Amino acid sequence: IFFRSNTLIERFDASFGVLLIVALGGAFYLPGVAPREYMDSENVTVKVNSMKSTETAIPYDYYSIMVCRPDASSKKIRAEAENMGEILWGDSIKPSRYYMSMQKPITCAKVCTTKPKPENVEKKTRISKGLKRLKRRIDDEYRGHLILDNLPGISKGLKRLKRRIDDEYRGHLILDNLPVSEVYIWEGSEKGLYYRRGYPLGTPGNKSSPTLVNNHLSFTVKIHKPEGLPGWRIVGFEVVPYSIDSARIDTDCSPDQEFDAEKYPPQTVIASPPSQATKSISWSYSLMWSEDKEVAWSSRWDHYLKSSDASAANIHWFAIMNSLMIVLCLSAMVAMILLRALHKDFNRYNNPENEDEAQNETGWKVVHADVFRDPPYPGLLACYVGTGSQLLGMAVVTLGFACFGFLSPARRGSLMTAMLVLYALCGSVGGFVAAVMAKMFHEQSWATILMTGVWLPGKVFVVFFCLNLMLWAKQAANAVPFFMLLGLIALWFFVSIPLVFFGAAVGYKQDAIAPPQSVSQIPRFIPEQKWHMKPAVMVLSAGAVPFGAAFIELYFILSSLWLNKFYYVFGFFAIVFAILIVTCAEISIVLVYFQLCYEDYRWWWRAFVYAGSSGLYLFLYSLQYLASTLNMTSVASITLYLSYMLVLSYGLFVVTGTVGFLSSLFFVRYIYSALKVD
Repeated sequence: IFFRSNTLIERFDASFGVLLIVALGGAFYLPGVAPREYMDSENVTVKVNSMKSTETAIPYDYYSIMVCRPDASSKKIRAEAENMGEILWGDSIKPSRYYMSMQKPITCAKVCTTKPKPENVEKKTRISKGLKRLKRRIDDEYRGHLILDNLPGISKGLKRLKRRIDDEYRGHLILDNLPVSEVYIWEGSEKGLYYRRGYPLGTPGNKSSPTLVNNHLSFTVKIHKPEGLPGWRIVGFEVVPYSIDSARIDTDCSPDQEFDAEKYPPQTVIASPPSQATKSISWSYSLMWSEDKEVAWSSRWDHYLKSSDASAANIHWFAIMNSLMIVLCLSAMVAMILLRALHKDFNRYNNPENEDEAQNETGWKVVHADVFRDPPYPGLLACYVGTGSQLLGMAVVTLGFACFGFLSPARRGSLMTAMLVLYALCGSVGGFVAAVMAKMFHEQSWATILMTGVWLPGKVFVVFFCLNLMLWAKQAANAVPFFMLLGLIALWFFVSIPLVFFGAAVGYKQDAIAPPQSVSQIPRFIPEQKWHMKPAVMVLSAGAVPFGAAFIELYFILSSLWLNKFYYVFGFFAIVFAILIVTCAEISIVLVYFQLCYEDYRWWWRAFVYAGSSGLYLFLYSLQYLASTLNMTSVASITLYLSYMLVLSYGLFVVTGTVGFLSSLFFVRYIYSALKVD
């Protein structure tokens, strides 16, 4: 395995010492496939992927609209072998009707002519469903995807591209297992050419102009000659979409004559009134090969990664510095307030000469006989901590693989698949922690362990299944088929849950964690708390701190999830994630200490909720992101977005709550172990 640094991110030396953090900052996805050499005249396979749109967030199969199919007689085109992550992500890679041979240009080749089929054979004047669907996809700004040698297509022609951007063209193609992309001019501080994945299916219409369909694609495939090896390697895939009147394609599109796509009128898509509906659409393409001596196969992804919002290293470093300032402030508070105050308290409480003063003392010492009293619903708390430990283990291992480049964008769905498999394999961690916590709470029961295995996955599965029914009804590309659904259930019941019980069996064999102080039989009276010590106030204030340490990086993550952008700077994310964990631990310790000082010993659940409330801020931020950044208008799209963000927020609540609880447990045990009580 080799590591090469992105051209936009600084080339860091990942060797030793202090340079390790910098190297993590430059970590990113590496293409995970071996290069292939194509000989002259060798066939190059072009594939299509599902259509995606930022307007709806619901992907559709490429052949769900009125386009040319590889086999016109076949009603269903089988997708290539897909992993679990590809299906959940909405990728559906299938063969196409675009044929290419290495180093053989094509001036113009007609693919086919598609005609809408009437909805009712007896009523020929009715508009076909396919034509309506095509118009609807264009209006929703879907992008088509083609794949050639695992590279996405990129549009060229800056003037033409700017015109299409101004016209809000949207579309997606995939070439060589990468999404097709457009080239546009970035007017920011770093001016240059930037790529946008996919090509627009057409131009949305309005009251004054009809809908236009891009029925001609002008491809440019960039190739590189490797030293000492025969053949060519594909290093770039560009596309310029055109809308050309079908009649001109039928008469002028021929490999034997010149074809200037700029001079023809556009092809409109008219669905109503029926008498003026589009009768047919002809599809064509042209192809040009261009040798690129500067871009080698190993760096062909640089343009795509460079064009991502997440590629701006200075923004990530600003986010990290912002997070570090929060951590330093909290660390200073822990060091100066807690350690100094505790040292003073220990000297006063443990000094035999101050017995009379100590008996009149108030604060955290006076609740020593109640602080380790079992919390309400101890089994549920043990379940949450075990589930959070399982999620945390999955996140750490997945992030480690991603930082070292094992989860490549060339392997579609690899990140999602890795997360699902690792979550199941980390079931032993969750079961072990849940068993240790349950034994400490005197709740040693296999029912608690079963709840650990089904509590979070069960909730997520119910939400996922309801959303999947909606996607099935809409025939979306990311609707999980029945047998894949059975596979997910099998992974849950036959891998995750058995491992949870295995970890619990090991955990129950461990000695119970004994409290450092004995617990009185009669609970101590809790004095009236001031307004700033009320649970609601403390929970809301606590969650804002961890969220503030990570919210800048969160923007790039949401853009990757909902705006079809690359996110590959997992080194930066690893640093921010580590800062988030430290922040959750420190804020929980600080607030639990303040709570005990006010003689409120009900800290078990609050220690969990203090840090876990950052999940609430994530969901509130997702609402703001929906209103300010996304253009979703349909009920189905908004429901899909809110449901998935609710699941993510709940997962963050469980993970950060677990970190806060375990940190507070260690802190409370430490201070009361050092306390001498007669």
